Amino acid sequence: QVRAVESGGGLVQPGGSLRLSCVASGSIFSLNKMGWYRQAPGKERELVATITDAGSTEYADSLKGRFTISGDNAKNTVYLQMNSLKPEDTAVYYCNARGIIRTTLGNFSSWGQGTQVTVSA
Repeated sequence: QVRAVESGGGLVQPGGSLRLSCVASGSIFSLNKMGWYRQAPGKERELVATITDAGSTEYADSLKGRFTISGDNAKNTVYLQMNSLKPEDTAVYYCNARGIIRTTLGNFSSWGQGTQVTVSA
């Protein structure tokens, strides 16, 4: 049983910043990758950024330079620093954690419930 819980969303004006956090917990043998995804009204869920336990990162091209993903392996935590926010960044932001379950050695992919980010004047 692996869970991911996001926090840090809220209302911010265009140009502002937010930092999201996500903590993975449960029977984790290996946490290999965590990532952020978002779903805006009327749109499909899309990749924001991912990070591996080795520190490799990937970003959506449109977000490079504004968003930064980072992680703390010891705390099973990933962060998303969002700067220069735009109205089009408004979405529910979801955390995903992938790895291996300690008790079964099977793979897992766990999603958080999401945290709302609203960028509006």
